Amino acid sequence: METVFGIAERLSPKTADALFDRIEAAIPTPEMRPRALFDRFGIEVIATTDSALDDLKHHDAVRHSGWHGRVVPTYRPDTVVDPHVLGFSGNLERFLAMTGEAATWDGYLNAHRARRAFFKQCGATATDHGHANARTENLSSGDAALLFDKVLAGKADASEADAFRGQMLTEMARMSRDDGLVMQIHPGSYRNHNPSLFADFGPDKGADIPTATGYVQALKPLLDAVGNDPALTVILFTLDETAYSRELAPLAGHYPALKLGPAWWFFDSPEGMRRYRETTTETAGFYNTVGFNDDTRAYLSIPACHDMARRVDCAYLARLVADHRLDEEEAFGLARELAYGLAKRAYRL
Repeated sequence: METVFGIAERLSPKTADALFDRIEAAIPTPEMRPRALFDRFGIEVIATTDSALDDLKHHDAVRHSGWHGRVVPTYRPDTVVDPHVLGFSGNLERFLAMTGEAATWDGYLNAHRARRAFFKQCGATATDHGHANARTENLSSGDAALLFDKVLAGKADASEADAFRGQMLTEMARMSRDDGLVMQIHPGSYRNHNPSLFADFGPDKGADIPTATGYVQALKPLLDAVGNDPALTVILFTLDETAYSRELAPLAGHYPALKLGPAWWFFDSPEGMRRYRETTTETAGFYNTVGFNDDTRAYLSIPACHDMARRVDCAYLARLVADHRLDEEEAFGLARELAYGLAKRAYRL
């Protein structure tokens, strides 16, 4: 409120109407236009998250507008990977049609390669995958083809649909190794938990609840296939804090391909960020994490998100200095890395 609107007064019922009027008056002004705020906030890059079916025409318009700001897409193929997504069959038909590929396992994989290449041509540096769990598979090409045929025919049961999603995470990791796109995995949300809310307002309107999520066994097929390749970057997120020290930090500390994303969603908060650093750093270190990148849908919150992350990380570093585990020069260098350098390099920006 203070950074963006210059409002330093404490919010209360007495001030609500006056502050609402000030905000309403400020929003239409030229200073509050998205591009003006982009410069004011000191943003270098914003990455959107886009369906594999998106034609990216808005990105094309930004690129050819003459504006200097960098806005890049991110390849999110969930709508054509998850058989439980509403409209999956139609999505898959459109996906194959737009790439001119046959409705076969090889054609389906080639369609993903083509769409990834198109996204990369439009500036993408990463992919994103939001699955219910972190399960991966590494089936033979024959078994994968049989599973795809079952999915295509709409005959896959819940276990087979889960196996298909898991196989596609491994396939996407292979593609990332080949085309250089960074891979993000965001698992562990029970979506639309409240059926009446879902019925009234549709998907992604709340009642998404964190679930217990395993990584050691779940990721093993993917890691067996590509986990030792330093050319690949797979960034792991979690909504299960109990996995930080037990599973995620040891995995990221060991496998060259893995890095840990910052505290996410429910834990994108001062206490959540503090717990993240405390439970991952001794095992994974700092450089097996990606520093901080915010995951907001609220444009005006960007300065606050980054300020909060920097304060939490600096407080953690200060404690290490006070305990004589770091000297001040090291802490100053790490503060910049956690706020800026690690994310920029991890996402190949």
